[in-house]
Amino acid sequence: MTRNPLDSIEIETGPNPSAAVIWLHGLGADGNDFVPIVRELDLSGCPTIRFVFPHAPTMPVTVNGGYVMRAWYDILGTDLAQREDEAGLRKSQALVEDLIAREKARGIPSDRIVLAGFSQGCAMTLQTGLRHPEKLAGLLGLSGYLPMYGTVQGERHGANHDTPVFLAHGLSDPIIPVDYARMSRDFLQALGYEVEWHEYPMPHSVCAEEIDDIGAWLKRVLG
Repeated sequence: MTRNPLDSIEIETGPNPSAAVIWLHGLGADGNDFVPIVRELDLSGCPTIRFVFPHAPTMPVTVNGGYVMRAWYDILGTDLAQREDEAGLRKSQALVEDLIAREKARGIPSDRIVLAGFSQGCAMTLQTGLRHPEKLAGLLGLSGYLPMYGTVQGERHGANHDTPVFLAHGLSDPIIPVDYARMSRDFLQALGYEVEWHEYPMPHSVCAEEIDDIGAWLKRVLG
């Protein structure tokens, strides 16, 4: 069954894009959240890029008292690893796969597509990217973590074993502690992934130094 890809905001850095960045927002935000970052990135020397900022579905979120908001999956409690919404993660993984398929249908090969995300969007980037059956250009995860540890080794696809991974986190993040993010980094490195790791003196947010580092990384993987 073919699903309609999620509604998205799209920004192209010029005509006829030959690369794409699919950027997934965090819990309770929407696709608008990271639109301003495009003009802040130094992408000199990069090909024309289509940035795609999808809006996650709306759902009740348990940890927020069942309040309905945009979310890629439910958060069942404050201990992110203890009880995970596996069904929700897999459902949104299929939605992200649809977004990749749409870019391929528009002429951008998978190895010119970067998956990126913040917080829950970072979790979805890793959830989808590690399992994707074709080579991607890179996986960019900000202020997030690797979900479903127990399934990664059996489900990951060799196509993206050598795909560059950029992970960044704030040292004073009160939502997802930096130690939890470091565990994700260490787990991926133990599996042989090439992880570029950055820490910044910030909370659950984005800072100017981080934006500079993201731009430099994008130039390397798409330039």
